[in-house]
Amino acid sequence: MIDILEKKIGHLTAEFPPLTEFFSDYGITFNDLHATLGETLEGLAEEHYEDMGIDREKLLENLDGFLQRITLSEIAEAPTVSEITIIGGHDKNGHPEEIELTLLRGSVTSIVGPTGSGKSRLLADIEWMAQNDTPTGRTIRVNGQKPDPELRFSLEYKLVAQLSQNMNFVMDITVAEFVFMHAESRMISAIDTLVADIIAQANLLAGEPFTGQTPVTALSGGQSRALMIADTAFLSSSPVVLIDEIENAGIDRKKALSLLVRKEKIVLMATHDPILALMAERRLIIKNGGIQKIVTTTSREKENLIKLEEIDNKFLALRTRLRSGEMLEEL
Repeated sequence: MIDILEKKIGHLTAEFPPLTEFFSDYGITFNDLHATLGETLEGLAEEHYEDMGIDREKLLENLDGFLQRITLSEIAEAPTVSEITIIGGHDKNGHPEEIELTLLRGSVTSIVGPTGSGKSRLLADIEWMAQNDTPTGRTIRVNGQKPDPELRFSLEYKLVAQLSQNMNFVMDITVAEFVFMHAESRMISAIDTLVADIIAQANLLAGEPFTGQTPVTALSGGQSRALMIADTAFLSSSPVVLIDEIENAGIDRKKALSLLVRKEKIVLMATHDPILALMAERRLIIKNGGIQKIVTTTSREKENLIKLEEIDNKFLALRTRLRSGEMLEEL
């Protein structure tokens, strides 16, 4: 912190452009770019600090946290992840998984198997970027290499974003405020436009529409999941997205996957839904805690996917009729 206080304002704002907005939020403007930051802060009257509601020490503490976020943001943008590789470990009985699977950006892979077979464990291994240090003994490579420990264990930066089955908000803010806060923390420009785009995209996925003024605590499970998928697609720096049972979310599954693929995410989803399973290029068959085999979706299965979607659309229409109070005497 001492070093930065000795830097001239002109050099400092050139090195960290977001600092201008940071100080502007506290009502601080820079009239002399040749003065050091320390001289500028020392020159502020006590009344100014009183108006801000914090003292000089607290301002410097907030500044330090802000600079750390900028640094982490720069680190987060540095590694371009084009692929991850899953190197097999073993199942619950110690039988080896004879696999080495590479997943590329923009790909969708489904994970299928009975309840309790180990689907969530595989997702956790990928999220943890396991290095033969989890119960399965699996190893994950990033761009063919062992992941950087600083990134792997960072609390701020994650290579993996996971969307769980349950999405519960506890903050008393609106949808627009929630997305704005996330975009602001990412140092995103043109935030207002981006917030509107994310909310609009989320509404394309959700069964029931909502607005930017809707409290996040008032969102249904499907609306919450739709918002988080859109938010992840547009704002998350994590190249890998893990989804657990998206079929239970009450959202448009096909549009959700299409959005994530367009944003070049590496998508893995644990599912019991045959439609979702066949939407993926490949599916991992899990049994007894291990990857039993890898199946590539065939052209015949893709033809059957079209038939399954037709059946699903009919059920969706029936659900819509039920919700609107119609009788189902005629199918």
